Amino acid sequence: MSNTALQTLLGIELPIIQAPMAGVQGSALAAAVSNAGGLGSLPAAMLGLPALQAELAALQAATDRPYNVNFFCHQAVEDDPSRQQAWRAALQPLRQSLGLDDDRPAAAGPARAPFSADTARVLATFAPPVVSFHFGLPSAALLAVVKAWGARVLACATTVDEARWLHAHGADAVIAQGLEAGGHRGHFLSDDLSLQMGTLALLPQVVKAVPCPVIAAGGIADADGVAAALALGASAVQVGTSFLLCDEATTSPLHRAALQSPGAMHTAVTNVFTGRPARGIVNRAITALGRLNPDAPPFPWAASEMARLRAAAEARGSSDCTPLWAGQNTGGCRTLPAAQLLQQLAQGCRT
Repeated sequence: MSNTALQTLLGIELPIIQAPMAGVQGSALAAAVSNAGGLGSLPAAMLGLPALQAELAALQAATDRPYNVNFFCHQAVEDDPSRQQAWRAALQPLRQSLGLDDDRPAAAGPARAPFSADTARVLATFAPPVVSFHFGLPSAALLAVVKAWGARVLACATTVDEARWLHAHGADAVIAQGLEAGGHRGHFLSDDLSLQMGTLALLPQVVKAVPCPVIAAGGIADADGVAAALALGASAVQVGTSFLLCDEATTSPLHRAALQSPGAMHTAVTNVFTGRPARGIVNRAITALGRLNPDAPPFPWAASEMARLRAAAEARGSSDCTPLWAGQNTGGCRTLPAAQLLQQLAQGCRT
């Protein structure tokens, strides 16, 4: 499908989607991108119902253009005290180095709950035009609720098999997430990371495999990257990392400093911050614990203990234990309004 057809499907002027990035943005960034002709995205996976309502109200007040709301739809698992005990033992050297001598279990951190019936009921009152999902799709019943108000559904695939599954189960368009992409991997059919490919390898295979529009994500940071993805058959691109320094992003000063440092060139896929593989800038926590630590409790239960270390390190002005989510290509990060960045990216749509 051509990018013009997808633009019509989503009601957008430019075939550029701002990736939802929990923890570093709210409605302001999404509204700025939508108002400039792209598709702004609101990450909702870490929002409780009152916060979700507030952010959606703010977003609708700030734009009359189409926007996207993103949710996780992983299979929830119970916390395992034995896994937490092993995890605290693995974190002990870091804890000692930060002067933390309290060995009591950490309090639960921010929730990362999967999409639910309660969430769907709140969402229905706002009827967002686009809803996207990470880690697969919700149940057929919940997906039917979303589609009942006419929402277009996007979902993330990291393999060709996942793309076929998403199309077969109701996705209107598939986001082909290459291994270069920052943040959490969207895989859901297999935990085997060796099955995942870079964007330039994954994208054309997904385009051939599914009849629905395909959106390229991962490593796209400038107009040349946009042009390359469209030339390989993408109907649109999804860009995240390049927006992290924009004025409307809530990226912390420590994270901003890391993105502008030489260290931003070294990223890795790690499970040490949340229990699920995600790409970020390599820091002390990743180096000390190993990129993929077998002791990390399953998603999202690793996050609570890490949150305590993060708070202690950040109080000292250090990002040693902060999840510095970023893709492999940080060269497009610019300190400027999101609308200006979007227009720079849009030059790739005209080549």
